[in-house]
Amino acid sequence: MTTAALILAGGQGKRLGGVDKAFVALEGRPLLEHLLERLGPQMPDIAISANGEPGRFAAFGLPVLPDRLAGKGPLAGVAAGLGWAASIGAAAMLSVPVDTPFIPEDLLACLTPAPSVAMYAGRQHHLVALWPVAFLPALERFLVAPGAYKVRDALALCGARQVGFGGERDPFLNINTKEDLEVSTSFFEKKEAKKLFY
Repeated sequence: MTTAALILAGGQGKRLGGVDKAFVALEGRPLLEHLLERLGPQMPDIAISANGEPGRFAAFGLPVLPDRLAGKGPLAGVAAGLGWAASIGAAAMLSVPVDTPFIPEDLLACLTPAPSVAMYAGRQHHLVALWPVAFLPALERFLVAPGAYKVRDALALCGARQVGFGGERDPFLNINTKEDLEVSTSFFEKKEAKKLFY
C-alpha cells in the first residue's frame, strides 16, 4: 500500500491581491513548482486540490481535484483527496498547502505512520498532515453535520498525533502576504548561499 500526496491550492490569496497562490513567484518560479521539487522525491502519486479551470495546471501533468462539498473550507479538498487516494490504492494521504515551499525533504518519513500532523515551535500546522484513507467516511459525516468544519477538530476526530520539527526557521511558513514573500525570498537566498559556501 502506498502513500499519496495532495497539494491544497484552493486559497484565494486575498492578502496578496487576489492572485492564484499556486502561481505566486518566488525567485522567478511559482510556489507550486518549489513545493513539487521537495514533495516529488518523497512520493510518486501527487494530486492538486483546486476549484475553477483545471487547465491552468496542465503544465504540471497532475490530477486536479475539485471540491465535492461546497462551503466546507480546506477539509472539502482533503475529502476529495482521500477519495482519489483510495481510488489508486493508497493507504494514507499527505496534505500540504501550496504556499509552504520549504517543507522538509523527509516530511513523509517523519509523519509516518498516519494519522499525524506537523508542529513547529509549539504551533500546529493543521493542513500539513498525514491522513488515513480509511478516515474518509468519518470525515464526510463530519462535513455534512452542522458545524464550523475546523481542521483541528477533524484531526482530533481521527486521533492525529503531533510531530515536532526543529530548525532555525519554520519549515511550514505560509506565504499569505507580500511581507511573507519577502521573508521567504530572504530565506531562499540564505539557503542558496549555504549550498555555495558549505
